[in-house]
Amino acid sequence: MKNVKKLIKYIGIISLILLIIALFSPTWTSPIKADNSISALEKVEINGSSHEIMIRGHDKDNPVIIFVHGGPGCPEIPYADKYQDLLETNFTVVNYDQRASGKSYHFFEDYSNLSSDLLVQDLLAMTDYISERLGKEKIILIGHSYGTYIAMQAAHEAPEKYEAYIGIGQMSDTTESEIDSLNYSINQAQKAGNVDDVSSLKGLTEKIKNGDTFTPRNYVMKYGGASRLIDNPDGDNIGILFSSEYNLLDVVRYNFGLAHSQNTLLKEVLKKPLPNIVMELKIPCYFIMGKYDYMTSSHAAEKYFNMIEANKKEFITFEQSAHYPQLEEKEKFYKWMCDTFIK
Repeated sequence: MKNVKKLIKYIGIISLILLIIALFSPTWTSPIKADNSISALEKVEINGSSHEIMIRGHDKDNPVIIFVHGGPGCPEIPYADKYQDLLETNFTVVNYDQRASGKSYHFFEDYSNLSSDLLVQDLLAMTDYISERLGKEKIILIGHSYGTYIAMQAAHEAPEKYEAYIGIGQMSDTTESEIDSLNYSINQAQKAGNVDDVSSLKGLTEKIKNGDTFTPRNYVMKYGGASRLIDNPDGDNIGILFSSEYNLLDVVRYNFGLAHSQNTLLKEVLKKPLPNIVMELKIPCYFIMGKYDYMTSSHAAEKYFNMIEANKKEFITFEQSAHYPQLEEKEKFYKWMCDTFIK
C-alpha cells in the first residue's frame, strides 16, 4: 500500500513538472538555411501594445508581405510556415497576432477599447515598423477572412504604404454573405437527409436576413463551406500545441483571445459592412476566392468587387478550394504571387 501511495505521489509530481514544461516551454520558428534569410519569432511594441510577429524568408531583399489573419481572434502563426514554404523562397512573409489574439493576448491588459478602428491603426503602425526594419518603401498587404475587414480599411486610409491589396476569403456585404452561407448549408443538409440540421438552420432564417446573427460555423464547416483539400486549421488546439511557435500557455491565450475578440468585434461587421466603408482603392486590388467558400461568400465578394473603383483590379477564383485557397491550393497561389509581383 505504501508503494502504491509513493507511486501515485511520483506520478503527480511528474505530471506537474510536465504541465509546467508545457506551459512555459520556449517557442521558436524553424531556421531557414540561406545566406540572406530571416526567421524570427518575437514580441514588438506596436501602437502601445505588445504584438507577436513572425518574419520568414530566404532573402530579406525579396518583396515583403504582411499577412493579416482572420477570426477575429484566429492567428495563423501556429500553422503558417507549414503552408507558406514556397512563398518564402521569393517573398519575406510577416505574420502577426493581432491585439488581444493568440500570443498578443495579455491577461492583465485592458481591452475595453478593442475595435476594428484600433486594429486598423495597429496594422498601419506595424507596416511602418516592418518597412523600416526591412528597408522597404512599400509592402504587399494580404488580408484573410476577417483580416480583409482590417486590411482593406488600412489600404484605403494609407495607400502610399502598400504596393497592392489582396483579399483572400474577402468580406463584403455581411448579411448577403450570411444568407448565401445559410442557403448553402440548408441545401447540403437536405441532400444529406439531415432533418434536424435543416430544421435548426431554417429557424435562423429571419435573424440572418435581418442582419442580427451569423450562420453557425459548425454547419458551414460540416458541409464543406470552410475547407475542402485540408482540415480546417483554425481553432485546432492540438495542432496549435504541437507547433514550435506556441506552448500550452499560448493555447490558453489563443482561446481567451478568440472568445473576447469575437464577442467584441463581430457585431461591427454586421452593423457596418465593408461596402459601407470602402468603395475605392488607389492601389491594385485583387480578390482571391475559393469557389466553395461559404464562410465569406464568393458570390457576395464578387458583387462587392464589381462595385469597387481601383486603378487595377482582378477577381481570381480557385476552383478546388473553399475559405483557404492560399493553403488548399498553395502551389497555384505561389505561382500567381510570383507571376504578379516578381519582376
